[in-house]
Amino acid sequence: MTLEPTTAEAGRDFIRDIVQADLDAKRHSLIVTRFPPEPNGYLHIGHAKSIGLNFGIAQEFGGHCNLRFDDTNPTREEQEFIDSIQADVKWLGYDWGKNLFFASDYFEKLYAWAEGLIGAGLAYVDDQSQEEIRLARGTLTEPGKNSPFRDRTVAENLDLFRRMKAGEFPNGARVLRARIDMASGNINLRDPVLYRILHVHHPRTGDKWSIYPSYDYAHGQSDAIEGITHSICTLEFEDHRPLYEWLLSKLPVPSTPHQYEFARLNLSYTLLSKRVLTELVRGGHVAGWDDPRMPTIAGLKRRGVPPAAVREFIKRIGVAKANSVVDVGMLEFCIREILNQTAQRRMAVLRPLRVVIENYPEGQVEEIEAVNHPDDPSAGTRRVAFGRELYIERDDFMENPPKKFFRLSPGNEVRLRYAYFITCREVVKNAAGEVVELRCTYDPATRGGNAPDGRKVKATMHWLSATRSRPAEIRLYNPLFAKPSPDAANFAADLNPQSLEILGDARVEPDVAESNSAEVMQFERQGYFVRDKDATADRPVFNRTIGLRDTFAKEVGKG
Repeated sequence: MTLEPTTAEAGRDFIRDIVQADLDAKRHSLIVTRFPPEPNGYLHIGHAKSIGLNFGIAQEFGGHCNLRFDDTNPTREEQEFIDSIQADVKWLGYDWGKNLFFASDYFEKLYAWAEGLIGAGLAYVDDQSQEEIRLARGTLTEPGKNSPFRDRTVAENLDLFRRMKAGEFPNGARVLRARIDMASGNINLRDPVLYRILHVHHPRTGDKWSIYPSYDYAHGQSDAIEGITHSICTLEFEDHRPLYEWLLSKLPVPSTPHQYEFARLNLSYTLLSKRVLTELVRGGHVAGWDDPRMPTIAGLKRRGVPPAAVREFIKRIGVAKANSVVDVGMLEFCIREILNQTAQRRMAVLRPLRVVIENYPEGQVEEIEAVNHPDDPSAGTRRVAFGRELYIERDDFMENPPKKFFRLSPGNEVRLRYAYFITCREVVKNAAGEVVELRCTYDPATRGGNAPDGRKVKATMHWLSATRSRPAEIRLYNPLFAKPSPDAANFAADLNPQSLEILGDARVEPDVAESNSAEVMQFERQGYFVRDKDATADRPVFNRTIGLRDTFAKEVGKG
């Protein structure tokens, strides 16, 4: 069964209402949005919300969405991040077409406009250090103090700014600041920095520039150059909007975009701070940006999460004006809902326990028919080898079971999925007293899983042939953090020591081991799994995308 991807996510929210009202009032004839990531890390699921909103609105209203990289800080930018961001947006199901831009495309124009601000007496070169500027900015209750360089002449400021551009001064020696109001109630209007000196190689412009614009300066002007109609940001940019509008009002921009803010995504058991994610990678707490425990788009993809599930999750949580925390269980529900429809079924034994069926002929092997999807007859069937020696799940046997344990135990009869009824007759242990093998008998009349005499069993278990199955490594993932609200300031203390369990002796069906497919499968009774990039022909490796039910939350609740 296949699920067709849909990129336009219908729904109504306050931003879509604004867009519709603007169209109705003919303020705009074409809706243009943008997704403006900084190429200093990998995208995470919080970005997916912004991507879905910006691209979704553009599609729903017949416009287009630009992908624009805010590459204004070359000290942290890498081509790897640019490539990964483009791959992630496409994986989510969105396409920017010809509308790929970079803030660096506008460096010449931004510089010329900055000179225009200086000429109008609206910007000046400040020789104070970063710390001196910070201390003089004031607080929420106290006004800032004017820089001693605030009243430089236009000629002096132009000369210094041009020399900054020419690379004459070292990093940190001077900055260009807007001259607005050091007593403003909004700290962002207290003469914000527009340009700083950075003698750093830029991935796209090389060594051409020695000064780079701030995000606040480049952002609004880039929007205006591209004709963005609705500049949609998360709530932390709400206090920056007055500066966004001030700059647009003072510069000869070709259009006047408007900024709108929405609540960012906060997810339980998850931290989405780019600083934390970077430190997780650099500190070796995870295996990289695409570690399946990471909330990055690359991590979700490697874990086997389908893009349709991410889109459905974003649609369900909606767009709000107030920040809140979304239960990660909602994301997991969306993943299970999609995979239950699409994933073909296979059998895998994660913690094998050998079973010998004593009354089954030695050397004989038969083929048992198994369905590929119980709700999709068109998915067909497959053949699974059955023989005298099998593997079952170790957890499916107890020598001294409690009253309501219905799986295999001495003297108890169970059904092997698609195959036969078996009964445990003997338990074999090693010198340490550990169970290493079960001796069982089977009823040949129950082939297919039903008894002619109508007797019932209370448990059906999965299994694999000991001789025809293949070894595999299974990686079981749980949330990276053990607490619903991990502390970003001390995230290492909240890491979950059980976030990854590696099972090196699992068994899988031969076609599962041999396939290079990236499709997610359901290992019956175990969960959904996908082949990992670490897999080799000799050593297949599978990641658990998600269990069939939320066992982690139950275990945490017990604690």
